[in-house]
Amino acid sequence: MKRNLTLCLSATLLFGCLLSPLFRSQEASQKTTSPPSKPVQEGLTHFEVFKSGREGYNNYRIPAVVVTRKGTLLAFCEARRRDSDTGDIDLILKRSSDGGRTWSKQIVIWDDGPNTCGNACPVVDRTTGIVWLLLTHNQGQDGEREIAQKRSKGTRTVWVCKSEDDGVTWSKPMDITKTSKKSDWGWYATGPGVGIQLQSGPQAGRLLIPCNHTVQPDEKNQSDRFEYGDHVIYSDDHGRSWELGGVVPALKIDEPQVAELDDGSIMMNMRSHFGKGLRAVSLSKDGGQSWGEIWHEKALIEPDCQASFLRYTRRPRNRKNRLLFSNPASNKKNDAGRVNMTVRLSYDEGKTWPVSKQIYSGPSAYSCLTVMPDMTLGCLYERGNKKLYEEITFARFSLEWLTDGTDPVGGPKQE
Repeated sequence: MKRNLTLCLSATLLFGCLLSPLFRSQEASQKTTSPPSKPVQEGLTHFEVFKSGREGYNNYRIPAVVVTRKGTLLAFCEARRRDSDTGDIDLILKRSSDGGRTWSKQIVIWDDGPNTCGNACPVVDRTTGIVWLLLTHNQGQDGEREIAQKRSKGTRTVWVCKSEDDGVTWSKPMDITKTSKKSDWGWYATGPGVGIQLQSGPQAGRLLIPCNHTVQPDEKNQSDRFEYGDHVIYSDDHGRSWELGGVVPALKIDEPQVAELDDGSIMMNMRSHFGKGLRAVSLSKDGGQSWGEIWHEKALIEPDCQASFLRYTRRPRNRKNRLLFSNPASNKKNDAGRVNMTVRLSYDEGKTWPVSKQIYSGPSAYSCLTVMPDMTLGCLYERGNKKLYEEITFARFSLEWLTDGTDPVGGPKQE
């Protein structure tokens, strides 16, 4: 009897051991494929999106990311045939329907042979659901300095295309240079980063794209000298036409991003070439038609690099105003300071930035923030292990992780 019982128990244990891996496998599969049904309280996770040397390109740079009205993530970048800001550069994207955990094969939006197609700056029209993509173009043989000095064969032009199916297909790019660029400007760049749609005031619904340009000061014997400046372009007819908005009354600034504030004004956050190691800021009280004098924000140090600036939550829909900012947090100049990718949080419309957390300590440069439907945060950014620009990575994290649990996770009316 004891022998039979022992045999039964052994068989049961053996059968359970054989089934256990199967149950664990099914459980793991369910955990990775089930979409979150409520605000996620998760830590920091990273997912590779573009890797240098793969999928036909030598280098990937200049990331931008938006979430469509249906919740799809669209990650854009410049796909470069060589390690250079000039030459054969295509504009591509990848899509994610699971919050950035997995990504589609790359989709080529614009490939113009040996020429340069770049500076993706997307904006989602929340009324129509259309994703508009502002971008720029120049001949591959022309470099930025030559274009800025007006010694190039061609010039920099401004274009727009759209997707009405969540980024699967795109319209043929349309040239809007005549209505978006002044004749005395040389270099021109949309973003890089994202545009916004205004939510309040007489310009509610306006699509607003931050841009930069170069001008040549009218000084004798300095025809090759140029300076960078910032401006916006906008559409009041849901993307059918685009016009030139206000120009910031300062030079030595470029690569701006914008956010609408609680009082309806617009704050522009800019890369600065004043040598202060700080971000430059300006305000518009009229929907981007004009801009005030700039100042430098002491809390936002920078190594002369692009940054991301984005609205997270806003009253009265949410009980708290929150703005987000990301960049390589260092005031060392250029590539030496392009490390320490950091995300910051402001509760008082950019007056102070009390929350700061590193998402990557190594080489890192351009970045773009986004907010997913469940209020999880995302940051698409350039990074490397030994050197810059080895890959473009998507980081997912929650508000709770960012604030070390001091600020509750919450979407609209859930705080």
